[in-house]
Amino acid sequence: MTIKVFGHKSPDTDSTGSPIIWAWYLTECRGTPAEPRLLGDPNTEALFVLRHWNLDRPELLEDVSASDEVVIVDTNNIAELPASINDAKVIEVIDHHMLQGGLKTKGPINFTVRPVACTATIMYDLMGADAEKMPREIKGAMLSCILSDTLEFRSPTTTDVDRELAEKLAADLGINIRDYASDMFAAKSDVSSYSDSELLRMDSKSYDIDGMKFRISVLETTSPGTLLARKAGLMEDLTSVAEDDGVDHVLFFIIDILSEEALMFIQNDTVRRVAEKSFGVSVPGDIVALPGIVSRKKQIIPALKV
Repeated sequence: MTIKVFGHKSPDTDSTGSPIIWAWYLTECRGTPAEPRLLGDPNTEALFVLRHWNLDRPELLEDVSASDEVVIVDTNNIAELPASINDAKVIEVIDHHMLQGGLKTKGPINFTVRPVACTATIMYDLMGADAEKMPREIKGAMLSCILSDTLEFRSPTTTDVDRELAEKLAADLGINIRDYASDMFAAKSDVSSYSDSELLRMDSKSYDIDGMKFRISVLETTSPGTLLARKAGLMEDLTSVAEDDGVDHVLFFIIDILSEEALMFIQNDTVRRVAEKSFGVSVPGDIVALPGIVSRKKQIIPALKV
């Protein structure tokens, strides 16, 4: 049986690259056939990474069944996984997010969750000596995952382990980190082909906060003005996306990578109250700047209050 390796819905670079990395490792080093899969269309940065390193785009996975053996990476949140995930045989989880609960397994499994910025960083350590066998394209995927999740070391989630591994991989590959990260972020910022509702779902996670359901969406960009020019359409779709996706509200943040701040959209009084209680700001208008806020995992979600 071929093991299916996948990350979360709305796959970013880490949830696209880490399944590829771990499927390579399982197949080539452990001798256990595995294939990477995606739970949605990858974002523009992830597509750039696939093209740059000549990696095949993993096939989409709609759902799983009791006959499937799976490895989950870059999430343990059941809301971000296939509907039938608890029917499948989950054999391993590798993640760097807080525990969410709800995931059930058929027996004891390898469950690795570590406080680093990136799933791929954990994978390197788990590989041990086999990490030296990684071909160039797998090293490239690993470097890309780390630079994406750390925003080229700007994110407060960055650890010395992430940085040191990225620098080692870049040296092995002959890559200039600043130049390559700039190309990645430029690709991430080109969202001209996406509708407003697609942008709101592109990098989005569902969470319950104080009994209320939120979709927490971020868009990381080096060109916030491009997104702000679409403000009217985005504001309008914040309400329709919430209704269509069965959540109470969408919290939408533009992450300005270069200025290292978040711009939070305020579409109604409830979201205004959440912003003021969570971040200690006064919100007179429909957008509020949050200086120094760049990480959903470490700075936005832990701060949220209703």
